Amino acid sequence: MEVVRVDGKGRILLPKKIREALGIRARQRLRISIVNGRIVLDPLKSVADEYYGIMKIRKWPRDLDKFLVEAIRNWWREST
Repeated sequence: MEVVRVDGKGRILLPKKIREALGIRARQRLRISIVNGRIVLDPLKSVADEYYGIMKIRKWPRDLDKFLVEAIRNWWREST
């Protein structure tokens, strides 16, 4: 158990030991909620981590922006 202090702006510092135990990185997003009168922080995965490996690409396109626009257009046509 660790004891921390709330500063004048309502911020707290998560001790390094706790951050490391939960795998919390700098600038990572956390969901905060109140459960049974307690503050609960849940680490959120980044969008990149969540979707990593969802698609296999044999060869990366030269223009990634153009590729993404075309992929979204194709997806939109197929889904409507």
